[in-house]
Amino acid sequence: MFKGFFRKFSKDVGLDLGSSHTRVYVKDKGIVVDEPSVVALNIKTDQIIAVGHTARDMVGKTPGHITTSRPLLRGIISDYEVAEKMIKYFIDKVHEDGVNLVPRPRIVVAAPLEITEVERKAVEDAAYAAGASEVHVIESPMAAAFGVRLPVEDAVGTMIVSVGGGITEVAVISLGGVVTWRSIPIAGEEMDLNIVQYCREVFNLLIGSRQAEEVKIKLGSAGEFEQPEHMAVRGRDLLTGLPREVLMTDSHIREAIQRSVKSIVEAVKSTLEVTPPELVADIHERGIVMVGGGSQLRGLDKAIAKAAEIPVRVADDPTTAVVRGTGLLLEHPAVLQEVELPSARMQEKVG
Repeated sequence: MFKGFFRKFSKDVGLDLGSSHTRVYVKDKGIVVDEPSVVALNIKTDQIIAVGHTARDMVGKTPGHITTSRPLLRGIISDYEVAEKMIKYFIDKVHEDGVNLVPRPRIVVAAPLEITEVERKAVEDAAYAAGASEVHVIESPMAAAFGVRLPVEDAVGTMIVSVGGGITEVAVISLGGVVTWRSIPIAGEEMDLNIVQYCREVFNLLIGSRQAEEVKIKLGSAGEFEQPEHMAVRGRDLLTGLPREVLMTDSHIREAIQRSVKSIVEAVKSTLEVTPPELVADIHERGIVMVGGGSQLRGLDKAIAKAAEIPVRVADDPTTAVVRGTGLLLEHPAVLQEVELPSARMQEKVG
């Protein structure tokens, strides 16, 4: 009785733990947190100094006793203790204007398709340690499909391509489940590394990942621009060790990331090749939907459409599709029960 009464006041949470960004959806409020998945720690006191945007601004600029950490690698927890602190920080931030009697929240967490039982348990443990009363883990492409209101529970094939920070996931969904899928460790962050490497090899210039990301956003594309564009890039000359500036064009960036773009296109094609023909027919008729920050790379949708010979569209507000899906599932517990992954903690107890 009391549990049901207090549940009305609980701020249940949808959580998209991305390699580059963590987003939090609160029931009846919408998206309340959208910050980089970066934590700054004082290694002397083991205390959090900053999380999110503030911590990312510290990357590469910290003294010896402060370290910046990205606790998520390709959507999977790589540093459990830091991840737990980060999740707790965001949950506390959601509840900071509440009262002490507010019950612990239910949390729906989106996880990668290739997550193992051990990794799933780490996600659940971190969420429980951060204050959750219940933890439900669902596959990220499934959450994204709900987030963009695709008819995933119907007997029709839907293909969703999620190009995030650490991974690209391609999934064919039908009747509330993933039928075929492919996941590759190539996405936005890999493209940033491509640009850093290109600057080293072509210009003998060392630049940071932050600047590489800025160049990618401004000049990155999978096809030629109507009008050439350029941008000044500053870094350290590898020969003299002194600061230097070079002018990079869109063609430079296109050349730098072409291998990553080709890998993403091939992942879509190889997924279609193993998809049952009835579902391929549905996908051909309905088209492919793209989500994730990387889907905003100019011309990527056209490159996939040309290679697969299937219409492709980028979802509205693609970066928040996954977390919006977790929020919708919070409001539909019966559907959540159908699509969530089995609890790794419960399986451990049974085993």
